[in-house]
Amino acid sequence: MIRPARWLFGLALALGLGAGLRAGVDDWIDATRLPPAFSETSVEMHDRAGVPLRVWQVGDGLWRMAVRVADVDPEFIAMLVRYEDKRFWQHAGVDPLALLRAAGQAVLHGRAVSGGSTLTMQVARLLEDGSTGRWAGKLRQIRVALALERRMDKASILQLYLTNAPYGGNVEGIRAAAYGWFGKPPRRLTPAQAALLVALPQSPETRRPDRHPEAARAARDAVLARMVDAGVLSEVVAQVEQRAPLPDGLRAFPRLAAHLGDTLRAEAPGAPLIATVLESRAQAAMEDLARAAARRAGARISTAIVVADRATGDVIASVGSADYAGSPGREGYVDMTRAIRSPGSLLKPVIYGLAFDQGLAHPETIIHDGPVRFGQYAPQNFDGQFRGDIRVREALQQSLNIPVVKLAEALGPARVVAALHRAGAQVRIPGGRPGLAISLGGLGMSLRDLVQVYAALANGGTGPVLREAQAAPRVMGGRVTSPEAAWQVGNILAGLAPPPGAPAGVLAYKTGTSYGHRDAWAIGYDGAHVIGVWMGRPNGTPVPGAFGGSLAAPVLFEAFGRLKPAFDRLPPPPPSTLIVSGADLPMPLRRFEARGGDMAEASAPELAFPPDGARVLVEPGAPLTLRLRGGTEPFSVLANGAPVARGVRAREIDIGVPGPGFSTLVVIDGAGRSDRVTIRLD
Repeated sequence: MIRPARWLFGLALALGLGAGLRAGVDDWIDATRLPPAFSETSVEMHDRAGVPLRVWQVGDGLWRMAVRVADVDPEFIAMLVRYEDKRFWQHAGVDPLALLRAAGQAVLHGRAVSGGSTLTMQVARLLEDGSTGRWAGKLRQIRVALALERRMDKASILQLYLTNAPYGGNVEGIRAAAYGWFGKPPRRLTPAQAALLVALPQSPETRRPDRHPEAARAARDAVLARMVDAGVLSEVVAQVEQRAPLPDGLRAFPRLAAHLGDTLRAEAPGAPLIATVLESRAQAAMEDLARAAARRAGARISTAIVVADRATGDVIASVGSADYAGSPGREGYVDMTRAIRSPGSLLKPVIYGLAFDQGLAHPETIIHDGPVRFGQYAPQNFDGQFRGDIRVREALQQSLNIPVVKLAEALGPARVVAALHRAGAQVRIPGGRPGLAISLGGLGMSLRDLVQVYAALANGGTGPVLREAQAAPRVMGGRVTSPEAAWQVGNILAGLAPPPGAPAGVLAYKTGTSYGHRDAWAIGYDGAHVIGVWMGRPNGTPVPGAFGGSLAAPVLFEAFGRLKPAFDRLPPPPPSTLIVSGADLPMPLRRFEARGGDMAEASAPELAFPPDGARVLVEPGAPLTLRLRGGTEPFSVLANGAPVARGVRAREIDIGVPGPGFSTLVVIDGAGRSDRVTIRLD
C-alpha cells in the first residue's frame, strides 16, 4: 500500500470524526505550547527616505530582513494566497476541503499529487523547523496551526510566513529574497518576479534558479498559469512575463556607508534600525568616486569624502575609504573621515576671518611677506621664497605661511582654537598648549571636523553641528566669525584658480598638504553644500609629490559634479560688508603692523646646507647647491674669498665647485649680515 495515501486518508477521516469531539479538540488546541514566533532579523541602516544603505546578517549567518505585509507588492500577496492557500482568509488554520482533495487524489493516483498544507501550517513548520513527511509531524503542524489562528490575526500569521520562508542559500523572508535575487524592495516586483518568489520556497531544487534554471522556470511558469486560471493575471501578461530572464545569482546586499554604519551601530548596539540623514544616491556616487580617485592616484592610496548640507548640517554622504574590505594595501577598514591628521593649510581661512573681525586686516590690507622670527620659531613659506609687500587677499589665495602666522600671533593661538571649538570641532594639540604652528597644521583634526568648520564659514560664520543619524537633534554651533568676515573669506577662496578643466568662481575652496606629504586635502562649498576630500595613506607614510592642489582638488570639483547637475550660487555679501580698494581703507587697515608680541625681523642669514664641517661628494661638472635660512634678500656668496654669486633673490643657490679639499663659504645678505661654513669637497 502507498504510504502517502494512507496517512492522507487517515488524516481526512480523523478530521471528520473530530467534529463530534469538539470539546476535547478545543481543550487540546488551547493546551498547545507554541514555539517562539520571533525570529532574529537583520539590523539595517536606512537613508533619509528609508532606502536600505547597509544590512547585517543575523547571528546564524542568514539574511533575514524584517517585513510588514504593507511592505510587499499586493499582487505578490494575491499570487501567494491563490497558489498556496486560496481559503487562507476563511479557514481556522486547517482547510478540510484541501485535505480531503489531497487524500482523494492520493487514493486515485496511488501517490501524493497535491498537498493539503495551509499557509498557517507552513508557518507552524517554519517556526518549529520540523518535518512534514511523517504522521506525527503533520499532526503537530495541524495542532500548532489551529492554536496560531486562535491567538493571532491573519495578517500576523502572513507576516510570519513572509519573514521566515526559505528563498535559497542563506536567504529567508520575502524582503531579503527581493533584494537578494532582484536588488529591489518587495513592493516593486514584476509579475514574473513575484511568481518566481511564490514558487521558490516550495522545493529545494527551485530555490536556486541560478543553478537549476529549468526547474525554476517551470515552477515560475506554473504559478503564472495558475494565476491566469484564477483571474489574477491576464493571459497576455502571463505570456509576456514567461519570457522574462531568471536571475543569474544572488546579488550583494546593500553595504553603503559601511564605516559610518559600524560607528552608529556601536553607539546603539541594541537598535534594530539605524535611521540616517544620508542620501543613498549621493552616497553611492561618492563611493564610486573615491574608488576611481584612489585607483588613479596609485597603489596604497586611499580616499575619504564627506558631503554635508550647508544650512542644516545633515551629512548626506560619508565615505571612510576607497575600499571598505578590498585591497589590503589601501587599509580600507580604517575610517579616514574620523582619523586624526594634520590639516596642513586648511585652518588659514579661519585665522583670516578672525583677523577681519578683530579689525587687524581687510582683504585689501597690505601685509609684508618676509623673514621673521617669533622667539625660536622662524616660519618659512612652502617654496622658501618671499613676496615682500602683498595684499591679504593674495596671501590667502597663495597660501603663504608667514602672513598667516603674523596674524595668528596678533590674535593669539588660543583664540583660534576657541573658534574651532565654537564651530563644534574637536582638536588635538600636541602638548596641550596651542602655539603658532597651529596656523600651518600643527594640531590634529579629522576630515569630519574640518567639514564642520567650513560649514560655519559657508553658513555666514555660524555653522550647524553635523549629524548623520535622524535621532540626533539639529543644533547650531557657536559663532565663529561675523557674517561679513565669513563672506570676505569665501569671496577670497572663490577667486582661487580651479583645477584644469573645472569652472572658475563657482566654489570657495582651500587645499592643504601636511608635513612630509602625508595628507592631501581639499575642502570647499557652494551655496548649498560643503564637501571635504582627504587623500593619502591611512598608515601615515609619506606620498612623495602629493599636494592637495594637484591630488585632492580635482576630486573635490568632481564630487560636486557627481552630486548635482550644477553648482549653487554663492551668497551675496551682507549689506554692511566693507568692499573698497586698499586706498579707500581706513588708515589702520591699509597696512598690517604687529601690535605687541616678540615678533622681530630675522637676524643674520644661515647656511642651512651644507652645514659647517660637512664632507660633500659632488659629481664632476655638477654645481654645489647652497640652501639658506633667514636673512634679507639679496644674497651674495664668497668661496675662499672670491665672489661666486651676487644679487641673488632665492634661498637655493647653485655655485661652481671651488675645487677638491677644504673650502670656506660665506653668505652675505642685503643688510650686510653674514654666515660662514668650512666644508670638505670630494
